[in-house]
Amino acid sequence: MGEQKLFFDEVTEGDQAPSRTHTLTRTDLVRYAGASGDYNPMHHDEIQATAAGQPSVFGHGMFSMGFLGSAIDEYVGVANLTRYQVRFARQTGPGEELSTRVTVRGKRTEGGRHLIDLDVRLVNQEGEEKVVGEATAELPTRG
Repeated sequence: MGEQKLFFDEVTEGDQAPSRTHTLTRTDLVRYAGASGDYNPMHHDEIQATAAGQPSVFGHGMFSMGFLGSAIDEYVGVANLTRYQVRFARQTGPGEELSTRVTVRGKRTEGGRHLIDLDVRLVNQEGEEKVVGEATAELPTRG
């Protein structure tokens, strides 16, 4: 386990985690399908996707959630994450540049536990929200 970098005492409401960006590619879709076992043709077969009324193939929702989750992990540390939930707002497509937005919404102490609540979002280059959610992390104090 790595060095603890984020402490409850040093977090302030409104703080933001460093943003991560990634341009989604068709190769990402194929790799994710192989890793997850989700071979739904809507994610890799242009002909079937358009026949089903989609403009093109689109990304796996769990890929988007996982990419956002990796930004949360880098900020608070996976061992400190106590809750993570999202809703999928819009589909992602190849060529979209995805960026994470992780903001401290508040901090509190409950039963001796030091918690921060996070507003988490994944947006594209035009600011369209693709994934919207919240997370909570329990952080140590310096004292």
